[in-house]
Amino acid sequence: MDRVSIITFVVVLGTMMAAIDSTIVILALPVMLQCLHTDLLTLIWVILVYLLTAAVLTTQLGRLGDRLGRGKIYNLGFLIFTVGSAFCGVSPNASFLISSRTIQAVGASMLQANSGAIIADNYPPNRRGKAYGYTSIGWNVGAILGIILGGILTTFVGWRYIFYINVPIGIIAIILGLREIRDSRIVHAKFDIFGVLILASSLILITYGAAEVAGVGITPFNLFLIITGIILLFPFYLIEKRQPFPVIDFKVFRNRVLTASLLASFLQSAGYLATAFILIMYLQGIRGLTPFNASLLLVPGYVLASMVGPITGRLSDKIGARIPATVGIGLMIIAAFIYSNLTLTTPYYVIVVTSIIGGLGSSFFYPANNSAIMSNAPRSIYGGISGIMRTLANIGILISYVIAISIASLSIPRYVAFEVFLGTYSLGGLSSKFLIGIHSAFYASIVILSIALVLSAIRGKEERSYIS
Repeated sequence: MDRVSIITFVVVLGTMMAAIDSTIVILALPVMLQCLHTDLLTLIWVILVYLLTAAVLTTQLGRLGDRLGRGKIYNLGFLIFTVGSAFCGVSPNASFLISSRTIQAVGASMLQANSGAIIADNYPPNRRGKAYGYTSIGWNVGAILGIILGGILTTFVGWRYIFYINVPIGIIAIILGLREIRDSRIVHAKFDIFGVLILASSLILITYGAAEVAGVGITPFNLFLIITGIILLFPFYLIEKRQPFPVIDFKVFRNRVLTASLLASFLQSAGYLATAFILIMYLQGIRGLTPFNASLLLVPGYVLASMVGPITGRLSDKIGARIPATVGIGLMIIAAFIYSNLTLTTPYYVIVVTSIIGGLGSSFFYPANNSAIMSNAPRSIYGGISGIMRTLANIGILISYVIAISIASLSIPRYVAFEVFLGTYSLGGLSSKFLIGIHSAFYASIVILSIALVLSAIRGKEERSYIS
């Protein structure tokens, strides 16, 4: 392989590791609950702390990549992620596991914040869609491996090996990354420590408050956290406008395509990323399937998305991002609508076909939308824009889980909803009530995705040449 192909392969590996880790942990939660002798509200932080850390750090680490070198930050991220995975595997208790997941998330944030920028550095604008299509393969293959390996390893080997599996992959990626990924267009500028602290404080308050809503419901305390975090964004904006080297250069948001594409990415994550979570709750709690068998029904959608991603990416290179990305969101809306009509006896093939529709939608949306974002970003702040994109997506994922859990559990006690998800509770006579909550969660998904569709459709035509 040539150098650019190897770089793409390393980026795909990073994407795949993050995807493996997200799906593999979900399936292992019931076993970890028993082995670590903990409770549901504590263990759910194994998922939430990862999302929280990634949401807070990705913008800053992307900007850091611009200033210190994207290759350095990306390769260091692989090292930290690999070490964090090993620590997760040897965790003696829930607190150690949650702390190790935080380390893992710091490394993942470095990877996420700079991966899009590294692709943009090494591909011209008219070939990036195809490249982002390959990175979407990494995500979908990782999700499949997470589902399949999660079930096999947890059942036959032990839950600790779901983390150990990252170690050899990480070592290979570190070796290749150190050899091939070079720093490009380093920006020699002062680091805006004050801006970083304000933005980090704001995001911590917002995401921690949202995570608390998912865990315990709406309380005066978590509402205070969220509102305070939002208020902090106003002084951050005023201060950053006067900074010569800001964390976020708000001038770039004058670009209509960039702004609409970033918001579409955020709303797509908020509206659709918890779909698998809700479906697994439906299949386990209402239909009585095991977590492993329930997840297998979603595999065809991931398989198709893996096959189609590079093709749709090439399409966006030829005709622009607006049509493919908007079609993709439209397909996700169709999938959410079908899911919103699930019954107590819906044939399983309907779920398989619908997962394929949703997977096809993802294949159209991600390569095209990511290409539009990076094509309209000034090259000197690729890392910063890539970080903003991942920060918004991570906050969107967290919000998606909050909405899914909060709405789906309105009709039954929250602790019952958690136990259904963990596969430790059978709903029995509560099935009809819980189904109402699941329908409501998908209705909320349709509303959010519809807004994303409008933003995607009106974004305009993106630049097809470098911006200096």
